[in-house]
Amino acid sequence: MGTGRFAKLRQRFGIAAPRVAIHSQIPWYWRWVGFSVMLGISAASAAWIYDAGRRFAGFDRSEVQEELGRTRKSLDATRAELERLTVIANAADSRLSIERTAQQKLAQQIRTLEQDNARLKEELATFESMLSSEARNANSITVYRFKVEPDVLPGEYRYRLLLMTPSTRREREFHGRLELVVSLTEGGQSAMMSFPEQADAGAAAFKLGFKYFQRVEGTFRVSPKAKVDSVQVRVYEAGATQPRATQSVPLR
Repeated sequence: MGTGRFAKLRQRFGIAAPRVAIHSQIPWYWRWVGFSVMLGISAASAAWIYDAGRRFAGFDRSEVQEELGRTRKSLDATRAELERLTVIANAADSRLSIERTAQQKLAQQIRTLEQDNARLKEELATFESMLSSEARNANSITVYRFKVEPDVLPGEYRYRLLLMTPSTRREREFHGRLELVVSLTEGGQSAMMSFPEQADAGAAAFKLGFKYFQRVEGTFRVSPKAKVDSVQVRVYEAGATQPRATQSVPLR
């Protein structure tokens, strides 16, 4: 009997005794709070270790941020200065453009005045020549300043001349027509052309009607391959078959 009881006690409290599990009665939300606290402490520790490691390596975030702030302020100041200088440069360019335009206009006016001055001198010399030769040509029409020059288009020529009536007949107007006789060479052969052509015999550009003097200007056209040697102007009075005045100019 005694031996049987002792065996039962060994089975209950000895090595062969059954295992006993002890479970805590902590609520689940306290477990999550503790887990969150541990996680926060771990994150803070990691951040502190990271910053400490960067400071130990010579990198300070606060100093970098301060330097970045100073750099941004300097950049903003530089941009403001650039905008100010751009405005000044644009204003200077505008003034320069205005001055350049004014200089160009002034130069054009000077060229125009020089041309007018040269024309007036030429006209003065012409009228002086007219007065000096009027006594020698008291009974005929006089041709002054007869010029023929190549024009813009190939084969086109422009002519200018001034006609003056003699003082003995200035009490009535002169009526007549103008004719141009062109001597030219084309293909190694000489030829002559008259303007106006027969089909344009009544062209207004070649009609004359004046009492004292008349300026005449116009153009005529020949073949672009032809070379004009000389041009003769002939002045006919209305109803006459013989010219009252002629003058020729050679072309080189």
